[in-house]
Amino acid sequence: MHIPQQKQQYLERLQRRLQYRFRQPELLVRALTHRSCGNKNNERLEFIGDSILDYTVAKMLYETFPHLPEGRLSPMRAQLVKEATLADIARELDIGNALFLGSGELKSGGNDRPSILADALEALFAAIDLDAGFTAAEQTVRRLFADRISRLDCTTQAKDPKTRLQEALQGRKLPLPKYRIDQQTGEGNNAVFDVSCDLGELGYISYASAHSRRAAEQQCAEQALQWLENRNR
Repeated sequence: MHIPQQKQQYLERLQRRLQYRFRQPELLVRALTHRSCGNKNNERLEFIGDSILDYTVAKMLYETFPHLPEGRLSPMRAQLVKEATLADIARELDIGNALFLGSGELKSGGNDRPSILADALEALFAAIDLDAGFTAAEQTVRRLFADRISRLDCTTQAKDPKTRLQEALQGRKLPLPKYRIDQQTGEGNNAVFDVSCDLGELGYISYASAHSRRAAEQQCAEQALQWLENRNR
C-alpha cells in the first residue's frame, strides 16, 4: 500500500505519542485500517486487543484498590474500557488522522466516530503484542490508563451509571427509567444497538449507540445522570 507523506507523518507522530515504535510497520497500518478499506482491516486485531485491554485494566485496578471486592472492581473496569473512554484516549493520541478509511466513511466523519476510534485503539494493543510481545502491549495500556485510574474515586465510580441513575431516581421518589432498543443493525461483532432511556414524567430521553445493548444502555444512563444533576443544581 502506498502511504502519502502526510499520512506517514501522522503515523510517526502516533508512534511517538504511544511511546512505541513498530518493528513491523505493516502491523501499525493494519491496526489503523477500517473495514471500509477492504478485507485487510483491523477487525481481527481488535478482537485480540479487547482481551489485552480488559486483562491489563483489571490487573491495574486489582493492584490500585487491594481492598475492593470483585463486585466493585467490575463496574470500575467497565467505566474505563467503555467505547466513550477509548474514543477519548484515541483522540488524545490523534488516531483519527492516522486512520485508513474508505471514501464513504471519510466523507461521513468516520475518523472521529467513537466506535471506529475505540476499535482502532484496541487493534493497536494487539498489533504491539504481535510486534513485540504481550509485555510491550501491557506497558502501553498501563501508560495510557495510569492517570485515569489514579484519579478514580472508588466511592463514586464503583457503581455503574445504570445503578447510579436508578438510585438517584429512587432517592427523588421518581419512576425508574425505561430502556428500549430503537434499532439493531449488523450481526456478531459488527452489531450496533441504538438504545434510548426514557425518564418518563421528567420529559427527558437520552440516546446512545454501541456494539452491545449493555454498553449503549450504560451510555444512555450516564447522559441521563448528567442531565438530572444539571437540572437539580
